[in-house]
Amino acid sequence: MQATNSILMIRPVSFRMNEQTAVNNYFQEDLNIIQTEINSKAQDEFDTFVDVLKAKGIDVMVVDDTKNPDTPDSVFPNNWISFHEDGTVGLFPMFAENRRDERREDILEIVEEHGFEITNVVDYTSAEEEGFFLEGTGSIALDRTNKKAYCALSERADEELFIEFCEDFDYFPVLFTANQSVDGKRMPIYHTNVMMCIGENFAVICPDTIDNKKERKIVLDHLSHDGKEIIRISESQMHQFAGNMLQVLGKNNKPYLVMSSSAYNSLDPGQVKSITKHCEILHSSLETIETCGGGSARCMMAEVFLPKRLN
Repeated sequence: MQATNSILMIRPVSFRMNEQTAVNNYFQEDLNIIQTEINSKAQDEFDTFVDVLKAKGIDVMVVDDTKNPDTPDSVFPNNWISFHEDGTVGLFPMFAENRRDERREDILEIVEEHGFEITNVVDYTSAEEEGFFLEGTGSIALDRTNKKAYCALSERADEELFIEFCEDFDYFPVLFTANQSVDGKRMPIYHTNVMMCIGENFAVICPDTIDNKKERKIVLDHLSHDGKEIIRISESQMHQFAGNMLQVLGKNNKPYLVMSSSAYNSLDPGQVKSITKHCEILHSSLETIETCGGGSARCMMAEVFLPKRLN
């Protein structure tokens, strides 16, 4: 299945702009307000977002972050962990040192207490010692149905690690480079999932970020060949997080495309019509989290595809 009904989310307690990630996340901006107010706003946005999801019958496991250690980006768990249908969990190496502390063994226990079965853990985190990183489903956009994995190479997405992941999880690798304009220069986009989203029968993507025309054609050809309707967004829409979306399942397996209100408001009527042919849109305001964290709705949701434990 491409989408799941079960989502893991981490409620922030010390959210702020992370100075360690800002070096190559050009979506981040510093808000000139005190940290306690930033965290309070982020918590309000988080709680409202969870309510929006739960109201549609989406199963959301909410885990509170801890004060210690200091993990300002804990609200984005999909970067350090992934959950797969065969019962395997992936643990990923993180670029920022203070993000490595987000990995918590008790979260795996909480997931199991929720009725899911974990049979294996594939741990790539030792690559941090060598300075190589692959930040989960931030770095990798998965077409689970067609067993293809898309990856925009960057400081946070190492090619060899990505190939190793694809071999371990039996995905066909689709590699490319994606850039954005920063002060007149083309700079690598830090995560694949801000420029593309793969749904069951469609893909939202910003092709203009793939400067190499051959690579761009390869990516689009793969999506088209697998029957995805390609919904193109512009770079300006991408900067409103229109690429950072996730398809999930609600009550009675009804599909929804989840995004921030910023992303939704950037879409034109034609794009909205194309999306709603496939699923209903859910959106919620994530302004503080987006501005300070440089991530949006998709980054906040770690999909749980694990099998349910038989009693």
